[in-house]
Amino acid sequence: MSYAHVGAPTAFNGTDDSIGGDSTTENLNQWYQAGDQAFILLSACLVLLMVPGIAFLYSGLARRKSALSMLWVVMMSFSVVVFQWYFWGYSLAFGQTSGNAFIGDLKHFGLMKVWATPSVGSPLIPALLYSFYQMMFCAVTAALTVGAVAERGRVIPAMVFTFFWATLVYCPLAYWVWNANGWGFKHGVLDYAGGVPVEIGSGVSALAYSWVLGRRNDKMMMNFRPHNISLITLGTIFLWFGWLGFNGGSSFGANLRAVMACWNSCLTAMFAAMTWCLLDFRLAKKWSMVGWCSGTISGLVAATPASGFIDPWASIVLGVVAGVACNFGTKASTSSLSTESAAWLASSSMASSLPAR
Repeated sequence: MSYAHVGAPTAFNGTDDSIGGDSTTENLNQWYQAGDQAFILLSACLVLLMVPGIAFLYSGLARRKSALSMLWVVMMSFSVVVFQWYFWGYSLAFGQTSGNAFIGDLKHFGLMKVWATPSVGSPLIPALLYSFYQMMFCAVTAALTVGAVAERGRVIPAMVFTFFWATLVYCPLAYWVWNANGWGFKHGVLDYAGGVPVEIGSGVSALAYSWVLGRRNDKMMMNFRPHNISLITLGTIFLWFGWLGFNGGSSFGANLRAVMACWNSCLTAMFAAMTWCLLDFRLAKKWSMVGWCSGTISGLVAATPASGFIDPWASIVLGVVAGVACNFGTKASTSSLSTESAAWLASSSMASSLPAR
């Protein structure tokens, strides 16, 4: 019986660093543990599941007439992000030769020179695998943002917006905190799995997009109800399942930090869900499935930046605080907004996570 040791099997010697390695003349797997690569591949697939999870969630929250368009706009945003990330997104977010602290260059345009060299995130993961995993993060963030078109935005302009948003907003944010040359990274910012580029990026971007699109029709939203609670629940479960890859995979290896991140994610999510449901029961005297979904998502959002850094007991505290803050934040928002905004926020699970962002 053998045990995998800490570190790469063989130190990377950069035999052909100009192209990232030559598979015809050398074994490019010699520098990496097969288990670590398998774990990150699996985590990337789990994060991919979050995209249809968001689509189901938004579809269930919308009116019946808008349900199909919400599915389309979320899934099509994934297509746009895959192209953008291959085209220049990865290079702008994780290129290390730009010489500035704000955005990368085009050295890896079209995934050029992205092969078997050690990645920016960890020397234990090849850059090709790291770029694939990080693409899923961008896709999830875009899917969260594009939900702002619900009930009022046009879908084709939303796809054009998604491409330029990923280039001008997501890539710089990711560069700031995850690239060794980024100003946030240099100043000691600890962002385990995306508090800045994913959570803050999607929340503020969706708010700005909604602001530009303008108010919804008051009469249309006066008696608004989510059209399908089952879809909302299914989307939340997909998100929860995928979030284990989102947070667990951010350890960039099959290790105990990944296990701790998964534990912390579940603890925070479930304590936030219970807290949310108890607060709702206090007022309505009945249990709400949408409330449970809202609490779960708010807890997962709160756990994301810290799940790999804190102890389990702290995750419980974080979950309770997130549940209370997001629940009361939603109530406070609905009391000061128009009827149109109040109806939407009261029924929107994603709105519940905005205060935590």
